[in-house]
This record gives sequence, structure tokens and C-alpha cells, in this order.
Amino acid sequence: MFDGFWDNVSRYPRYLVTTALGIFLNAFGWLTPIFKRPITSIIFIGILVGIFVFISFTLRAMLGLSTI
Repeated sequence: MFDGFWDNVSRYPRYLVTTALGIFLNAFGWLTPIFKRPITSIIFIGILVGIFVFISFTLRAMLGLSTI
């Protein structure tokens, strides 16, 4: 009844990694043409950094955390 049970269980992490990698590549595959030109990649990275800084400052102000 349990022949090969642990063999089947040991295959699930591989399926998980493969599925997660496929989802990641499909979700962010549209970024590859953006990064082919240096100016668009610099702008895109600048926008991402700006969004991160904005969210960081907003959360600090909302939670009353000090800036130090």
C-alpha cells in the first residue's frame, strides 16, 4: 500500500521549486525588454527605489517612529 510513498513525497519540493520558478518567470518576463536599454533600466530602478523610500517614510510617519 505504501510502496514508493517516500519517493513520491521527496519529489514534491522539486515540483514546488519548478512551479514557483515558472510563476516568477511568467510574472516578470515582461521586464527583459526594459532592461536591454541602459536608460530605461536606470529609470526603472530609480522608480523602484523611490517607491520603497516613499513607503518607508510614510510608514515611519504613520507609526510614529523616529528617523534615527
